[in-house]
Order: sequence, then structure tokens, then C-alpha cells
Amino acid sequence: MSFDYIVQISGPMLEGAKVTLLTFLIVIILSIPIGFLITLAGRSRFRPLTWFIKGYIYVMRGTPLLLQLLVICFGLPMIPGIGQYLVLDRFVAALIGFVLNYAAYFAEIFRGGLLAIDKGQYEAAQVLGMNRWQTMTRIILPQMFRVTLPSVTNETITLVKDTALLYAVAVPELLHYAQTAVNRDFTILPFFIAGLMYLLITLILTFFLKRIEMKVKFE
Repeated sequence: MSFDYIVQISGPMLEGAKVTLLTFLIVIILSIPIGFLITLAGRSRFRPLTWFIKGYIYVMRGTPLLLQLLVICFGLPMIPGIGQYLVLDRFVAALIGFVLNYAAYFAEIFRGGLLAIDKGQYEAAQVLGMNRWQTMTRIILPQMFRVTLPSVTNETITLVKDTALLYAVAVPELLHYAQTAVNRDFTILPFFIAGLMYLLITLILTFFLKRIEMKVKFE
């Protein structure tokens, strides 16, 4: 294969990479704060809310992300009576599925971070005269984010790879253009180029996340 061929197929694949990156950015920006709010809601004393949160997390973690995407994109419009109101743009529907799924995982990560904080920290804050808000914002949450940062980093890297699932719901992203080139030209080279693009994205992302970990002096 010539260099010209690589340049030719790289153009459309870079367009697909833009969709991959856009999906990643939107999902990570929305799912982390939503996941944190879910964690706080799960600690509520209002039992129906905590049961709902537990059920939501169980469903999101217990079923494949691909199945969730298919249900949101193709299943919801088939619900009798209200299905016609649930027809969404494929990209928007996929984003909703990704955000709901990753928010559940981040919620569990943050819950683990809160459980890792020693109860003595709460007692010490109380002795110092801090109210609940001050205790959480000044003592608990900074420690929680530091403890959970490696897990959040790992989940973030996983998200980059999971964006390939957009292909299954007909959203043209990086893998879509690679598959199109493979089918058209009968060569596996586009898959290797797609793999290199994913590796490059995760490499850059890993570099920045590691820098953040070093800044908070986790180790």
C-alpha cells in the first residue's frame, strides 16, 4: 500500500476521530458530576430514593452498554403509546446511553472513595466546630477525589475504547470509517490505522491524567 493510500483513508478516519473525541468529551463532562450527585443521593435517608439509586446502578452495571444503547436508540421508539415521542437523533440517543452508563460506574467509584475516608475525619471536623457543608467541602471531598483519581483515570481510558460502540447504532465514528475502507478496498490496513489513532488518543489522555495525579500527590 502506498503512502498516498494511507493519506486518502486517513482523512475520513480523522473525521470519525472527531466524533469519537466529541463523544468522549461530552460523556466525561456530564457523567462525572452526575455520578457524584448519584453518590450523594444514594446516601440519602429517604429510603425510596436510595432503593431507586441502587436499582439504577445495578441495571447499568449488570447489563452490557451495547444493549443499553440499542434499547435507547431502537427500543424506546417501539413502546406503545409514547414511543413516537422517544425517537431521538442517533448521536443524542447514544450520548444519553453513555452518560447514564458511565454515571453509574463513577457513582460507585465515588461511593468507594467516601467509604475509604476514616470516620475519625468526621469526628475531628465536628470537634473543630465545622458544620456538615464545611466538613464535606474542606475535609471529605478533597480526600475522596484524591483516593478515587486512579479509578477515575482507568474508567476514562475505558471510555475512549467504548466509543467504538457508536458503530453499532449507526453513528459514523472512527471505527465506522475504518470498516468502510476495509470492505471497499479489501485490506486490513485501515484497522491498523484506527488502532494507532486510538492508541494515540489514550496515550495523550494518560499523560495528562498522570500529570494530574502527580499534582495531587497521590503517591
